[in-house]
Order: sequence, then C-alpha cells, then structure tokens
Amino acid sequence: MGLCGRVGVGRLERLCYREEEVSATLHVSSYRLRELPCLILVGGLGTRLRPVLCDMPKPMAPIAGRPFLEYLVRWLRCAGVVEITLCTGYRADKIQEFFQSGERLGVRINYSLEQEPLGTWGAIRQAARDLRNSNFLVLNGDSWLQVDLHQLFDFHLRARGIATIAAADVGDASRFGSIQVDGSWRIVQFTEKQTRDSGLVNGGVYVFSRDIVANAPTTGVSLEKDIFPVLVPHGIYAMPVRGYFVDIGVPEEYKRLQGDAKNWIERLALPKVGGGTC
Repeated sequence: MGLCGRVGVGRLERLCYREEEVSATLHVSSYRLRELPCLILVGGLGTRLRPVLCDMPKPMAPIAGRPFLEYLVRWLRCAGVVEITLCTGYRADKIQEFFQSGERLGVRINYSLEQEPLGTWGAIRQAARDLRNSNFLVLNGDSWLQVDLHQLFDFHLRARGIATIAAADVGDASRFGSIQVDGSWRIVQFTEKQTRDSGLVNGGVYVFSRDIVANAPTTGVSLEKDIFPVLVPHGIYAMPVRGYFVDIGVPEEYKRLQGDAKNWIERLALPKVGGGTC
C-alpha cells in the first residue's frame, strides 16, 4: 500500500512513495555521523527575499523568533553531526557574529568565506579543499528535508557512487526541475523546470565522495546546472525520501512557513532552546 499525504509547491509537504522503493533491509551505518563533516551553503544573495528581509542573509530569516539556520544546525547536532563549515558570502558578518564557534549549540563551526560570488559549486569546491574525509555532507541553507541522515549515508555507501541526493517527491516539480532515475535509483537525467507534473526533485541534502571534486569541471559555478549533469556518468544516486520539505527561497513560501512554524518545529524534534543538546 502506498504511503501518501499532503503535497504542493515548495510548502511543507508530506511526500509519497511506495514502501518498496527503499529496501527495508537498509541498516543504520556503523559509521558515526560525528566523523562526517557538513558544509552548509549560506552565501547566496537572497534577492527574492530582499524585500522581506532587507539586508539580512536569507538563512538568518527568523522563524518563531530564531534564525532558520539555527534550526538546521541544531537538527544536525541531534543527528550526531558536530563538524560544520558555513560557506558564507553575502553579509557573512551577521552569520559569524551569531554562530561564532558553535560551542553553545554543541558543534564546531568553521567558515569558508567567498571573497566574490562563487555559486553553489564554487562555494563547495573552496570549502572542500580543507576536508580530509572520504565523504562529506552538504546542505542548502534555505531549505530542509525531513530525512534520516544515517540512512542517507548508509544508502550512499551501498550505492558506491560519487554523490547521493536526498530526493523529495513533490506534486508540482515545475519550480524545481525533476530527477529521472533507473531501477537502481541511479540518476540518468536532470530535467529543467518545465511542466507541473509530480516527480522527484533535489531536496537540498547531499552526501558527496571526495572524488567529486577531482572529477567535476573546474569552471563550473552552479552545482545543479553545471556539475550534476556532467557527472551523471560517474554515478549519482537519488534516495527517495518520505518526509516534509521546506523551502524559504521565495516570499510566499517563507510566509507559509512562518504560519506553520509550530508544526515544522515539532517535526524537527529538537530540545527546547536552553534545554541542552540532543
């Protein structure tokens, strides 16, 4: 029987997929997430939200009185991730002033500052130079997908590809573009934003192997447009996710999340502020 719920365009979305789509034999990896570094992309200009946020960087947009990015960091900590690099750019000072070393949130935060706009891939490539791990996690700083990070990493290790994307199944993929996969969940094509059909979309949560840096074009700027399509032959996989998807990239969706903040925060399952870490 299919599992389904509420879907729509870029809102809090309960995602639908068949129970057999991700094998029940997946086990939580013995690899501890505390050894997996995470890059969070927070350097964008956020031009679409500028009328709402003025000069505030988009990931610092307040939800129930706390920055959106703080919720992401605390969620990572609850999953076991403690090594975080914030890939900053626009108004980096505001982000660094708030998060500092990350100690009060129970994590260690480093900063990779763009001296000029590098795009999503440029920011990743710059920050990845300082990583020594075989794999690393990457998150968009303006979205959240309800995904089990242990399962995502386990999926990545089993697939043995160069990258794994947590893929959300939405009712309208026109705003995002969609992902085409084969029977083993290996991605065969990325489709640009076109029709309003349902489909798998990039959920903004990734596990990358270090090989991605060596195999990617050196001139690429956009991860989604310049890098992923070129690396399809190297093995990029999509793990379909059942959960809620939040994207604050446009004013309408930011406003919608503000109105549904209590529900979203409950989904994050975080301890209360000041109540310690997970």
